[in-house]
Amino acid sequence: MKTPIALVSLSLLISLAPLVAADAPRTYENKLTPIKKPKPLLADHPEWVEPIRETNRWEAPAIVNDADADLHVRAWRWSYNARGSIEIPNHLRASQTAIVMVHPWGIDDGQGWNTPEPAGVADFCTPAKNHLAAKHTRGVIVPFHKSLRGKVAALLYSLPGTCDPIRRKAYRSLEHNPSPEERKEGAKELDAKLRGFQYRGDSLSKTLSLSEDRPVVDYFKQFPGLDSSARFENAGFWDLPIPLTVDVEASPDDIVIYDGEGYPKLRDYLRAQGVRHVLLTGYATDMCYARTCAGYENLSKDFNVFLVGDATLATYPAHVTPKFATSAHIAFASLNQLVTQVSWIKYAPRKK
Repeated sequence: MKTPIALVSLSLLISLAPLVAADAPRTYENKLTPIKKPKPLLADHPEWVEPIRETNRWEAPAIVNDADADLHVRAWRWSYNARGSIEIPNHLRASQTAIVMVHPWGIDDGQGWNTPEPAGVADFCTPAKNHLAAKHTRGVIVPFHKSLRGKVAALLYSLPGTCDPIRRKAYRSLEHNPSPEERKEGAKELDAKLRGFQYRGDSLSKTLSLSEDRPVVDYFKQFPGLDSSARFENAGFWDLPIPLTVDVEASPDDIVIYDGEGYPKLRDYLRAQGVRHVLLTGYATDMCYARTCAGYENLSKDFNVFLVGDATLATYPAHVTPKFATSAHIAFASLNQLVTQVSWIKYAPRKK
């Protein structure tokens, strides 16, 4: 017996009802309540991020307010029109949240991929600054990741390049989870590849040719502040399989993604896992953290993104500390992004 069309239509509407309800827009009351005697923002790690001491502060209602939320993320943004910063509580499902760490490069960390001498540059651009960033990774990012590993939907790291044969064996990727035997083989091949390279480039030029008319133009053309070309790095340096830093203490279940494979691949994977929210950590706040494959300029088109403001560092030329540069770049990003901090992210499983 044929089912009447009306019953089929009714059945279809009933099955789609949860999706329709989930996608239906709600009216958000953009009510700003003054915060009296506010404490500085991003003040937990002043050695890494200069605290933001804006005193004109508001609180607004939750933007993300998931049913059965178990991950509570207070965040803030800056508005010139509101003439201050706005703090917002948010309530997320951990199972629909991913942590993404941008560009945790294994440079000068003992794995063999080293800053070329005598004048090469990579990552934070000097060995001393690379070691400082590693200290931040160990002290701030690793404890944060550990606190949520196994609770959130996924923990991912982004690296340059594509999933080459060596790193495919060494790390889990979007398409392949290597066996313990593969991982051992990949680690051995990665070690041989990295240690077999000559990390030596040219020295700085001892003389420059400057014209009478535009000597400053000529000077910077011949001696720029940052030259990462083969001249100083040695040809092939940037073709090496950049390793994941040992400082992140990655789990075998963590996933490495690759810039060269494009943002759509990452987006589609996260969507397939049911991810709606992203907590973003990593380096460098002023460049890769914003504009690479897994940077917030991409992710915030499709996901509810929260920049973990003390779990990132900006590059810091002409300074001995990254705290001022990091604070400035996070503050600028807050015009169009939500910013949180490690201590504002609380996992509280619901009682059954």
